[in-house]
Amino acid sequence: MSVSCEVLQSHLAYTAWADERLMRAVEQIPLEHLNHDFQTADRSILGTLVHTFAGDRIWVRRVLGEPPAAFVTDEDRSLPALQRQWPGVLNRWQEWAATLQDPSAVISYRDMKGNPYESPAWEIVMHVVNHGTHHRGQVSGFLRTLGYVPPALDLIRYYRERG
Repeated sequence: MSVSCEVLQSHLAYTAWADERLMRAVEQIPLEHLNHDFQTADRSILGTLVHTFAGDRIWVRRVLGEPPAAFVTDEDRSLPALQRQWPGVLNRWQEWAATLQDPSAVISYRDMKGNPYESPAWEIVMHVVNHGTHHRGQVSGFLRTLGYVPPALDLIRYYRERG
């Protein structure tokens, strides 16, 4: 499959745009709603956001060749922590993508269990983007269940706003 650097950069920019919009939407929600247990893997709006952030962080460390960190720490489990940390992680993704010369470049990394893997850069980026989209969709559904209107996060909306 052939994917250009520009497409990967655009999708990472979309991810940052959508995450920022969703974070703005949830900052007005009472803590009891952020922590409402929906009986899903990550339990709540906050838990799902933390999981998504942690995935972004672990994958950017992998593509940058940095040593692995804990997936989620106790310090990550609050909205203020996400508001402080997530923009920096998303910026690191965009900075990395701006220097990417070859989307097919193979990146070697280890999973959380220490198993070695190799993947082309474009597969990793598309995974990260898709992972974020999946979980933003979950959070949007949770918001609707609680009576809130989630922000419009569609990719086409991003393209339209971008001009």
